[in-house]
Amino acid sequence: MEGTFRWAAVTALAPIAWGSTYLVTHRFLPPDHPLYGAVIRALPAGLLLLLLARKLPRGAWWWRSLVLGTLNMGAFFALVYLAAQKLPTSVASTIMATSPVVMMLFAWAALAERPRVAHVAGAGIGIGGVCLLLLDGTASVDASGVLASVLAMVMSSFGYVLAKRWSEDVDVFSLTSWQLVAGGIVLLPVAVAVEGAPPSLDGPALLGFGYVTVVATALAFAAWFTGLRHLTAATVGLIGLLNPITGVLLGTALAGETLTAQQFGGLILVLAGIMLGQPATARLRTLIMARAGRGRRARVVAEPHEGVRV
Repeated sequence: MEGTFRWAAVTALAPIAWGSTYLVTHRFLPPDHPLYGAVIRALPAGLLLLLLARKLPRGAWWWRSLVLGTLNMGAFFALVYLAAQKLPTSVASTIMATSPVVMMLFAWAALAERPRVAHVAGAGIGIGGVCLLLLDGTASVDASGVLASVLAMVMSSFGYVLAKRWSEDVDVFSLTSWQLVAGGIVLLPVAVAVEGAPPSLDGPALLGFGYVTVVATALAFAAWFTGLRHLTAATVGLIGLLNPITGVLLGTALAGETLTAQQFGGLILVLAGIMLGQPATARLRTLIMARAGRGRRARVVAEPHEGVRV
């Protein structure tokens, strides 16, 4: 139980860091260069981890890195930014919150990881909680934004499962660095074609990109892929629901926003869904039931039965 809890805690660093990028992006980063923002986020983070790993891809890992880097970073970042331009953050985040279900299906097909009832129930409860947390019924919906958000969610879910399947013989730092570098290289020509010259960065923007690059990308993705190595894809996907929770709580703490009763209820549901799908919770529930069963059997033995004289 302690081992799975430890890996779940490590994995949780990723969605918590990703959730903090909403506030950093809106406050410090240039709003009109989202593609360059993704490049600046991915490439330096990948190069930093590459310096730590000191290992280049070999053999099949050259094309695997390109595939995973495109799915999990390059195309994913571009689609997320497109969705952010077309949709309110609440709608885009709610669509992304369905990724645990998609990851379960991909993991079932590619890894033979059949989802448990607790995983499915946890995903349903968590998605319902995200809807209460983020949706207020007034957000506008753009079809192209919805499509971009769905594609980003499906591509990254498939990419995470592929990374789990392929990465048994590769250390986490190398795996993460190769994907980030490949994703940044794929995205760079798109940024040049769409946005022209790169943006000029002031002091706050440099600090913001420093945080996003080191913490919310290099550290976060390394933690995420560590979780995928030690936990099932369904469990990791549920932990990812901490992303919107972090964004809402940071907005409440730092931006002067307040939680409504609906949002507070959604927060409780999301946390309940995450906990329901964790292996440690399942083992604890089994242990409690086993002890309760032993207690009932002990009482039956100790208590005299009807019609028996003692």
